[in-house]
Amino acid sequence: MYLIVGLGNPTKQYEKTRHNIGFDVIDALADKYNISITEKKHKALCGKGAIEGQKVILAKPQTFMNLSGESVVELLNYYKMDPETEMIVIYDDISLVPGNIRIRKKGSAGGHNGIKNIIALTGTQNFLRIKVGVGEKPKNWDLADYVLGRFSEEDRKYVEEAMKDAINACVLMVWDEVDKAMNDYNSKKRESTAENLEKSN
Repeated sequence: MYLIVGLGNPTKQYEKTRHNIGFDVIDALADKYNISITEKKHKALCGKGAIEGQKVILAKPQTFMNLSGESVVELLNYYKMDPETEMIVIYDDISLVPGNIRIRKKGSAGGHNGIKNIIALTGTQNFLRIKVGVGEKPKNWDLADYVLGRFSEEDRKYVEEAMKDAINACVLMVWDEVDKAMNDYNSKKRESTAENLEKSN
């Protein structure tokens, strides 16, 4: 069984923001595999189901992003799961362009407060993760304002495609095909605007 956690902030105010892309992927997974994520427990909205025959728990922590680890630890403890072998965390990454995803087997928080809290409370940074690109913040923007903002119409289209890739990667990962998922989905689909500008000059 796998615990698949999407990171975000609860309440309508934050719906569809860049920081809530983890929630969006979990909702899309739930829709595709008919998993109801309406149970409120362990400081999360969660639900049990199966993805291509593999049992999973889908969870959206309701603690607000910076305390995501509180919910994750409760879920891991209750279901007696090992974060290093039975957990996948899905979240936003500002270093990736919208449309790109990156799968990692482990790593630091990279400045992401939700991941920082999960690492602090689980005591490990060796867990599977899917990072979904939301794009770099423009110069002179406040980071919080940027990640709590919404995508442009054009970026949202790319993000929808990336979410499909994240779902397909999840399927491979729950069947222990992490290397295949990395090979299939870690290649850049889109380059940053800066790189495109350089090429056109």
